[in-house]
Amino acid sequence: MALSSNNPLLILGGGLMGLALAHSLAKQGRTVEVLSRRRNEAAGFVAAGMLAPHAEGLNGHLLQLGQASLSAISHWVKTIESDSGIQCGLRECGIVVPFKKIEDRNIYPTAYLGEKLNQNELKEEIPGIASHWQAGLLFKKDGQIDNRRRLMRALEKACVELDVGFQEGVEVLEIIQSQNTFKGIYVRTAEGKTKRITAKEAILCSGAWSNQLFHEIPVSPVKGEMFSIQGPKGAVKRIIFGPGIYLVPREDGLIIVGATSERNGGFTEGLTPAGQAQLQEGLVSLLPIARSWPHMERWWGFRPCTPDEAPILGGSSIKGLWLATGHHRNGVLLAAITSQLLTKLICQEPLTKQEKNLLSPFKWNRFKPKK
Repeated sequence: MALSSNNPLLILGGGLMGLALAHSLAKQGRTVEVLSRRRNEAAGFVAAGMLAPHAEGLNGHLLQLGQASLSAISHWVKTIESDSGIQCGLRECGIVVPFKKIEDRNIYPTAYLGEKLNQNELKEEIPGIASHWQAGLLFKKDGQIDNRRRLMRALEKACVELDVGFQEGVEVLEIIQSQNTFKGIYVRTAEGKTKRITAKEAILCSGAWSNQLFHEIPVSPVKGEMFSIQGPKGAVKRIIFGPGIYLVPREDGLIIVGATSERNGGFTEGLTPAGQAQLQEGLVSLLPIARSWPHMERWWGFRPCTPDEAPILGGSSIKGLWLATGHHRNGVLLAAITSQLLTKLICQEPLTKQEKNLLSPFKWNRFKPKK
């Protein structure tokens, strides 16, 4: 069993959250090492890239966190683009939420933050939308980023430019602690060897797999299936966020269609006929003309979900082990604020009152029974 002699800050998980934190910490001069089993299984590679705190109907503390991240995203992306030389496809394209009944529109949690659309206005915003949609809400500030093709690649390159270390094909087996203090990890390498890596600090951002390493947090997988179709360029200009189905149009006419929400499947990999049928039916129910547009790709992934569907951010019961996981459907949206807040915590920079208020509802121990 080999013993590592270097002592970087370890990032346990090479998905969007891990890369965002690695980049942010490296910018602050920290020595960072990213460990991942298979980066392509991370939720950041399979998400649609919506930036939709309002269209998603978030409320309370999660809405505030989402709004703060939405405000921070433009600067965050510009920094990544500058460091990587890759454009990330950030667009404030607006999101339309359609409704079959006007009454449903009026009681939507974030209706007060959107522009109300009647049926004619809805058709103007979404040409070709099915006739059974009677009303809508337009959230002009919500948007998207091309996470699958651009953002993840840009973050990886930006990290490399900042000398972030990467260990791919490495499975973290166990967290090593002594007297509630983080001491390192045991890993299995791609060659099948077990190795101990000594470190003083680590960030657990292993997504849906986080509970396997730190059992005190209730994070479980929610599987989502998706596919993409190729439409005419400019045929769909706004994101359409329907009940259980959404269409996210990229600038080149590619449209991401998602996503199923399979809560009881565990980590069962692969596409399912039922899931693909659900997506196809949802697509046609929103935009009938799209049934003839060719399919391009089909994929699946696992969202990290907590009981309240909100993230776990900050410290843990183990000194030196930080947590950034459980983002569920909002990982892309919350990546900017997560990296900003966790970097300040880890680098022991003072948080503003607003930042403290943003973080406090998302502590790891909020699920423990009150004594």
